[in-house]
Amino acid sequence: MKQNKTKPTEISVADFIAQITPDKMREDCQTIAMLMEEVAQEVPKMWSASIVGFGLYQYKYESGRQGEWFRFGFAPRKKQLTLYIMDGFEARTDLMERLGKHTTGKSCLYINRLEDIDMAVLRELLEGALQ
Repeated sequence: MKQNKTKPTEISVADFIAQITPDKMREDCQTIAMLMEEVAQEVPKMWSASIVGFGLYQYKYESGRQGEWFRFGFAPRKKQLTLYIMDGFEARTDLMERLGKHTTGKSCLYINRLEDIDMAVLRELLEGALQ
């Protein structure tokens, strides 16, 4: 059975965030980390070298493949901040319409900067991911 390449590590989340550049991206990541920790009521873990994840859930596909993954998390990328909300966005079109400037993938939310989105709506999305 194929194993996930992305796994929890012992890398310090605080050290990871402290080295993020530019400054604005680091500040946005600090804000997102605080929000996610507050919503998840769990301390974050690094997944591989560049993803900060919160919570944990077990999944199993029809193929039999199974594993563990985080409920939500984030990763700073060169041009955008990527937020991972693993249950996706299809059932939350009302929130997505109110969120602000963003794009999405299946479980990825891409934003340029936090000023582009409504943080209260983001909180609702995160809270919904825990249910």
